[in-house]
Amino acid sequence: MKSRKPAERAVEQMRGGIERLGRLIAGSLLLLTSCVSTPDYGQGLANGASALLPVMDEDVPAFAMDWAMRDEILPALDQSIDWIHRPHASKFFPIEGVTIDRAKASLVRFRDLLVNSGTKASFDRAIREEFTWYKSAGWDGRGGGVLFTGYCTPLLEGSLTKAPGYDHPLYALPDDLIKDKAGKTLGWKVGEATLPYPSRSAIENAGFLKGRGLELVWLSNPLDSFIAHVNGSAFVRLPDGSIARFGYAGKNGATYVSLGKQLIADGVLPRDGLNLQRIRDWSVTASPALVNEYLNRNPSYVFFQPIEGNPHGSLDVPVTARRSVATDKTLFPRASIMFVDAELPGAHAAERIPMRQFLFDQDTGGAIRTAGRADLYIGIGPAAEEMAGRIKTPGQMYYLFLN
Repeated sequence: MKSRKPAERAVEQMRGGIERLGRLIAGSLLLLTSCVSTPDYGQGLANGASALLPVMDEDVPAFAMDWAMRDEILPALDQSIDWIHRPHASKFFPIEGVTIDRAKASLVRFRDLLVNSGTKASFDRAIREEFTWYKSAGWDGRGGGVLFTGYCTPLLEGSLTKAPGYDHPLYALPDDLIKDKAGKTLGWKVGEATLPYPSRSAIENAGFLKGRGLELVWLSNPLDSFIAHVNGSAFVRLPDGSIARFGYAGKNGATYVSLGKQLIADGVLPRDGLNLQRIRDWSVTASPALVNEYLNRNPSYVFFQPIEGNPHGSLDVPVTARRSVATDKTLFPRASIMFVDAELPGAHAAERIPMRQFLFDQDTGGAIRTAGRADLYIGIGPAAEEMAGRIKTPGQMYYLFLN
């Protein structure tokens, strides 16, 4: 056999190299694909993992445009400053390495810069020089993102006394419910034992609280009561047209179970396009027994108190529409300065509206139990309820503290 010429050998070697490179690339792509997973925003952090990850200067999001909205920011900021100077606030710090003194100083200095910066550029420069940015560890523990949902204060129909058509009460906080110093529900005393506080079913169906004078207001249907519980507050229009206001007072401590997820899992309603209005429509056509059965799958139960002014969050300060956020308070520092980078739904299904603005960590919620979840407070009444029901969008969540 004749030996191949050097040029032929070179061509063959090149061809073989290309084939090997192709196999390597294909294998790498397969490996990469196998490593990509669908975000599980309900996934908890690994033991000992940090909920806040430092952000490099070059990765700080563009934020200075929100300086123009300082008159809108200040009322929410002042609520955080009010809370952080209350004596009991110190028991919630340090958290994530943030001390109470650093948290206080950060809020006060941020206010000073917001008010006294002469230009957007000077505000931008001062924030970048004086503050350290942190990103939520998110669903994957590596800053992979946060799922934002919305909540509101619904405007419901009701009566201060039980009357025909008003059969579903909101209850005041029972005096036998036991909390720890941080406000976490421990249960109730039965003899010498502390047991879990009775569930929604025991309260709603078995009448656990009946006859104790705890009824604050009576609503027209069980879903309205459930919606008030999910949002933690309610404004109630009374028969004379006046408005009674009720805010969060506590809860029974049971784990929240999503009504929407239950309806999807059982094939009762489709996942696509599911929102509060569709759940309302279903509740009207379904049998009362079936509606009751699904509502009681959620054992969590919220108690209320009369309020004046805007609804209060878990910090017992008023929450501000589009400036207050509910997060997992076992992970994130209360009352802190936040920046959210996400897109909210617009008026049309395909429309997305950028939301890049400062907010404040002033509330919590039954479904908000990981670094990958946050709830945006949208406001009061039907329009806020409609918008809140449509928000389910991924994004990034940042915290700012003085260097």
